[in-house]
Amino acid sequence: MNAQLLVTAAVVFGAVPVPAQTPPAAGATPDEIVVMAAGSLRRAMTEVAAAFERDAPGRRVKLVFGASGLLLDRIRGGERADVFASANMEHPQALAATGKAGSVRAFARNALCALVAPGVSVDADSLVDRMLNTRIKLGTSTPKADPSGDYAWAMFERIEQQGRTGAFRALSGKALQLTGGPSSPPPPSDRNVYGVLVAGGQADIFITYCTNARQALGEQPQLKVVAVPASINVSASYGVVVGQAAPAAAAAFADFLLGATGQALLARQGFSPP
Repeated sequence: MNAQLLVTAAVVFGAVPVPAQTPPAAGATPDEIVVMAAGSLRRAMTEVAAAFERDAPGRRVKLVFGASGLLLDRIRGGERADVFASANMEHPQALAATGKAGSVRAFARNALCALVAPGVSVDADSLVDRMLNTRIKLGTSTPKADPSGDYAWAMFERIEQQGRTGAFRALSGKALQLTGGPSSPPPPSDRNVYGVLVAGGQADIFITYCTNARQALGEQPQLKVVAVPASINVSASYGVVVGQAAPAAAAAFADFLLGATGQALLARQGFSPP
């Protein structure tokens, strides 16, 4: 008996609740849509999901958060994601290119800020010099696994292009990749991980999204947020796709995210429109 007949027989006798090639996310139920989203979207997406459920009673959203690159790996590995909201455009485009998802739509933008520990003297004008200082512990997320790390590396390249010869090698070499990697400790579910890391002394300056930095400041008011100069800053574009096999409610969720209510909730958390 071939694999398809085995699956069909199992479904008939109640042994397999969903198709074998799309296992549900942990704890998901058949009437839920599973939304995998970048960790930087945790607050905003939680509010968007709640508003979506209120808008049409009976629809349920299960949210799964993580570094976008790691979520992409999980989806490629067969884990169910009806909607994938990434902190870049490349990861959802990779799914669309293989036929596993529909077209990619940009739904938000972000930028980079520096989250700074107490006692570290730095402003926008001195930021690059302070980051290059060998005594300063520089924190980032993990490139390739987490777009935040990729954007930080792009920022280092821009610093080099501004005439700071050797800056990219120095900064990428000293950067402590503290979050977003496959072996990184899981972030706390109830606190901003960047605030925890900087307040705990693991980094003096942490380059992260401005939305993350501002949320950290709300929890750790002793910290400081410093703007990254526009000449070296990187605009992060967020993209969303709907899985080809997803229920109709998944497309409705993506539309809601791009609609007036979804965009207002994203703006309230500091995101810019696409």
